[in-house]
Amino acid sequence: MLWSLIKILAFVAAVMALTWGAILLLEVPASATMTAGGYEISLSALQLVIAAIVLVALIWLAFKLIGLLVATFKFLNGDETAISRYFSRNRERRGYDALADGMMALASGDGQLAMIKADRANRYLERPELTNLLAAQAAEMAGDKRKAEQTYKALLSDERTRFVGVRGLMKQKLAEGDTETALKLAEKAFTLRPKNTEVSDTLLRLQADEEDWSGARTTLASKLRNGTMPRDVHKRRDAVLALSEARDQMADGKEDKARDGAIEANRLSPELIPAAIMAARAHIARNSPRSAARVLKKAWATKPHPDLAAAFAEIRPDEKPDARLKRFRELTGANSGHAESRMLMAELNVAAEHFPEARRALGDLVETDPTARVLTLMAAIERGEGKDDSVVRGWLTRALNAPRGPQWICDNCHNITRDWAPVCPNCHSFDTLTWTRPPESEVAMPRGTEMLPLIVGALDKKAETDDEAPVEAEVVDETPAPGAEETQGPSEEAQK
Repeated sequence: MLWSLIKILAFVAAVMALTWGAILLLEVPASATMTAGGYEISLSALQLVIAAIVLVALIWLAFKLIGLLVATFKFLNGDETAISRYFSRNRERRGYDALADGMMALASGDGQLAMIKADRANRYLERPELTNLLAAQAAEMAGDKRKAEQTYKALLSDERTRFVGVRGLMKQKLAEGDTETALKLAEKAFTLRPKNTEVSDTLLRLQADEEDWSGARTTLASKLRNGTMPRDVHKRRDAVLALSEARDQMADGKEDKARDGAIEANRLSPELIPAAIMAARAHIARNSPRSAARVLKKAWATKPHPDLAAAFAEIRPDEKPDARLKRFRELTGANSGHAESRMLMAELNVAAEHFPEARRALGDLVETDPTARVLTLMAAIERGEGKDDSVVRGWLTRALNAPRGPQWICDNCHNITRDWAPVCPNCHSFDTLTWTRPPESEVAMPRGTEMLPLIVGALDKKAETDDEAPVEAEVVDETPAPGAEETQGPSEEAQK
């Protein structure tokens, strides 16, 4: 309605402008005289302008008549479509002009104008493979989802535009949260265009989100064949899928298949921590402790993790603390300078009641990297050395406000999760969880906690300023079952 009113006002303004111009021309005293063949014609200014306009119109009509005569001559000479092409040429020009205007309106974010131009282009061109896509995108921008869906469905009837229609419907279903229908549409789109990166990535993500690990591995292999995924990335993600499939098989009681799958996942990606842990436990179950140790040591050399140490402890669960100290040197020796190795060595020494060695193992971590786990270990060491309860409470209270250290963090949404998973539970991205340190502590403690050490107990100044050089880092883990829980709060020894 507003558009109609604007057109009416524009027409009235144009009529008024022409009337005003005609009045001005009538008031002009000048005139023009033309003589031809003994005849003399005198024209006023207004008559002269009208004559010029009529002359231009006559010339334009003459060119059109000549074009029609040429088309008729071609028709008479056997070109059966010459006359029809002549009359449709103007329609095509107007149609392409409307199509171009619609694309410009779409680029500028004017969905309503783009819809109008798309309808006009469709009337002139009668080529839906060109105009329907513009109409669908314009309808989406304008918020008319029903029309967009109808237009995408219309594209399905033409083989040339079928992929575009399926892809558009898939994106609509994703936006609506209908992942089941979106998965089926993604499979169809992937069949039509297997080399399309966007569609293949969407299909892989949806299959992983639905825990269709076998289908996801097939899609992944197709991406490798089509050259849309590097080989190293394929191996890593194939390992993630194989591990996920093995976990499901273990939950279903298919233990042999699950162990084979875990070993395969570890072979594909030795640095994948959860795969190394499950593969090691598979070797332990098959009475192959050397293979389990080899898998864990290789993973530890790449990325130390508390769960790797817990799995290494499971190889010999009943050994004495001193024997475990000796055996764990094999695990931590390849990465003895890492903070995880140093904390592991300190925990093992605490368990073996070698408290001075535990303090030396931590070294300067209290000053350079005071995480909750480091400070809790210091509380356990102080307790083991017989310090006052106030000193122990001071370390534990300081640990309340300390960062947790590395955790499983999504590279896409930066969500922190307790355990590794193939799909981020927050944003549903596939293979984006990384064991790393968050930029800030995930827990914002009240400012008052900074006073707690002074209230409940003083820190041992001598312990804080102890600059005794640490011994060479012999990384020995003796904690009965060091695991992810160690990073979440005070250790069992510290609580004692």
